[in-house]
Amino acid sequence: MSETIQENKFVELNYKVLDAKTGQVLSTVEFPISYVHGADQVLATQVTDQLYGRSAGDVIEVPIDGNMIFGPRDENLVFTDYIENVPEEYREVGLKILMENEKGESKAFIVTRMNDKTLTIDGNNPLCGRDLIFKLEILTVRDATEAEIEAGTRVIDGPDVEIAPESMVPIDKFSK
Repeated sequence: MSETIQENKFVELNYKVLDAKTGQVLSTVEFPISYVHGADQVLATQVTDQLYGRSAGDVIEVPIDGNMIFGPRDENLVFTDYIENVPEEYREVGLKILMENEKGESKAFIVTRMNDKTLTIDGNNPLCGRDLIFKLEILTVRDATEAEIEAGTRVIDGPDVEIAPESMVPIDKFSK
């Protein structure tokens, strides 16, 4: 008998996010994600609620209103400017740009449109305002260890790695 997802079970899965109207894949995980059910909120509650009682090998689809997870679309976060006002390195559709306001708060924007005259950036999450389907494939369900329950995810023994502050890149050096 296979184990089912419930509190304190280690779960590993793959998922895709699809547009409910078109079926287009909007997002997918590159590697399986893992978490301890009930100990870590790695996925939206609407999704984890549907995983309860499922087993390895199950594939489920969970319809989600993107506004519930990512908030409603805010047109005040969409800016269009003449292309000559935009530095050359930012002229690529799909490019993520980290911007800072006068209070020092950072927000990611994505270049969404560009033509010969203008460029548009959007600070909304690309999934907000859409009807979505989370398609999940459950790969593993097992008892979590005490260390995994405490961490909320897989714990791998290995060397501790410390990053020296001088090796870190300032946030304004990232263009993608």
